[in-house]
Amino acid sequence: MAESEITHASWGMYPPEPQHMRKLTSRHAGLPLTGDETVLPYGAGRSYGDSCLNTGGTLLGSAALDHFIAFDAATGVLTAEAGITFATIIDTVLPRGWFLPVTPGTKYLTLAGAIANDVHGKNHHRVGTFGAHILSFELLTSDGGRRTCSPDENADLFAATIGGLGLTGFITHATIQLMPAASAFLDGQSIRFGNLDEFFALAESSSVNYDYTVSWIDCLSGGTSLGRGHFLRANIASSDLVAARGGKTGAGLPLSVPFVPPVSLVNRLTLRPLNALYYQRQQASVVEKLWSYDQFHYPLDAIAHWNRIYGPKGFLQYQCVVPVAVQREAAHALFLEIEKSGQGSFLAVFKTFGAVKSPGLLSFPMEGATLALDFPVAGERTFALLDRLDAIVVEAGGRIYAAKDARMSAATFRAGYARLDEFRKFIDPRFSSGFERRVMGK
Repeated sequence: MAESEITHASWGMYPPEPQHMRKLTSRHAGLPLTGDETVLPYGAGRSYGDSCLNTGGTLLGSAALDHFIAFDAATGVLTAEAGITFATIIDTVLPRGWFLPVTPGTKYLTLAGAIANDVHGKNHHRVGTFGAHILSFELLTSDGGRRTCSPDENADLFAATIGGLGLTGFITHATIQLMPAASAFLDGQSIRFGNLDEFFALAESSSVNYDYTVSWIDCLSGGTSLGRGHFLRANIASSDLVAARGGKTGAGLPLSVPFVPPVSLVNRLTLRPLNALYYQRQQASVVEKLWSYDQFHYPLDAIAHWNRIYGPKGFLQYQCVVPVAVQREAAHALFLEIEKSGQGSFLAVFKTFGAVKSPGLLSFPMEGATLALDFPVAGERTFALLDRLDAIVVEAGGRIYAAKDARMSAATFRAGYARLDEFRKFIDPRFSSGFERRVMGK
């Protein structure tokens, strides 16, 4: 087993704590446990906070477990090892007419990581979370057991592991149901809207005819323009439409942030003009678009190491969801609090979740509105702002996404996840994380 020390183990580069890693080389081997150490599965490190960190313990790296096991091109049923990335899956299945049923905003996450965080995408209002499309997986536990988990076999452990943040054991491989894809493109519209009322009207009308919806928000706009932004809605394009409009999947010039600047490039001096310019970049109210799947789903993946722009202190990604019954009032309160603070985010994503039930005990989505933002770590004022946002979310009956958190309190976590006590029973005694110790009291 190869071992190494890594400094920044999460994508947000916060907290910047050294991590000890032991890399697994075969899905057939047992867990490499020594002494009384705690362990935690580690995939591609695309979680933003400490749910993928185990300071004082050991990370079990899955990067070498990146093989396909079986793929039925007629049915779209795929079995693959834990460490295979969405990027590798797409490269193999999309030319054969299939795509991932659900994908978050990066394709550089692992299959097991997608299960452990029960990731969601721009089509949640139609198909729910990634966990809803898992047929089965094998879970390796610290007692040496190998358990096949599915909706019909070890169903309770299946539900605990989906969204279970890697705490129930080590997923060695999984079988998923892919979705048909007529092309590698999405056909739709980019719509400029002027405030939150216009957003909710678009979200409601678009959910009927569009599989994918999402919006970018200028979270520093105020007054009658509070919550203005661009609304994107799309469906997978037919091959005939792509041919007629000359769609191309060219990757373009490779971009990368080559080093970590001494200070964050996202700050009070740059945010307001950047947000205003980005909002104004589209002059027409509605623009017809044909996106490649990379352009629509993974725009940030085009810039390698984009997380470095936040400087040596890193950044905190904050994602919350508030229930549908109070989503308008809660969203207004959240945006107003952010605008007043002056600590806006350039990467502000806002959309609505649908009513499809998430399968995991700790799954994040609920029917309502979800907001995701990036804040450079700027000392106590950043944490104080996020505490105020937490208070709004908790009062509304919402919750914070664990995969993107590095600072919420145990009380906030408990308030948002009613099935926490039920989940605790399935935590493997040798598995732990910084997140678990911080919010679950271990």
